[in-house]
Amino acid sequence: MLGESAFWLSVLQIIMIDILLGGDNAVVIALACRSLPEEQRKKGIFWGVIGAIGLRVVLIAFALQILDIPFLKLAGGLLLLWIGMQLLVGEDDDGHDVQGSTHLWGAVKTIIVADAVMSFDNVIAVAGASHGSLALVVFGIVISIPIIVWGSQLVLKLMDRFPIVITLGGGLLGWIGGSMLLTDKGLLDYTGMLPGWSHQVAGAIGALLVVATGTVLARRKSPATARSE
Repeated sequence: MLGESAFWLSVLQIIMIDILLGGDNAVVIALACRSLPEEQRKKGIFWGVIGAIGLRVVLIAFALQILDIPFLKLAGGLLLLWIGMQLLVGEDDDGHDVQGSTHLWGAVKTIIVADAVMSFDNVIAVAGASHGSLALVVFGIVISIPIIVWGSQLVLKLMDRFPIVITLGGGLLGWIGGSMLLTDKGLLDYTGMLPGWSHQVAGAIGALLVVATGTVLARRKSPATARSE
């Protein structure tokens, strides 16, 4: 059972992960509901968000189970390191190819399906941060979804104004990924004898690796992008 301080730290990690990796959700919701009549837009947003939350909880519950299979946490940890680097490098094109629907439940279906497609990185990261607690997952997501939906513009402005927020987010994913590598059941014969603080060391190494590599790749990408323009 997580201690009180560890519980709230994990909640904060889940909220930050959802904001950083789930920022596109607000865009998808807006695009899916853009063709609805004005009086149905709020209903579309509400039921779309409810459906997305339910689906996200189911996906993460499934992820919590399969991460107990030997070597899957190893794969998940390496994936998080890569995702963290990609977050720092940035994407060339947002390209949200989402069709708006003129019917309420059509828009809701679009939101839920798009969220499922976009949620893989989020699901793995939250599963790693939750330390196997589904209650913690649900609590963190319930808190973070309103922030994503209604506060995404503020978050995006903060990211634009303070790039350190993105760097910290990439470092967080690296920390969780690095820590996950030492908790894989397939490696317990080797990692089980390590002292408790080794998980913090692995997390710190993962964070430094993501931030350093992501920063270098982002700097290399900037001149190339400028030349292409």
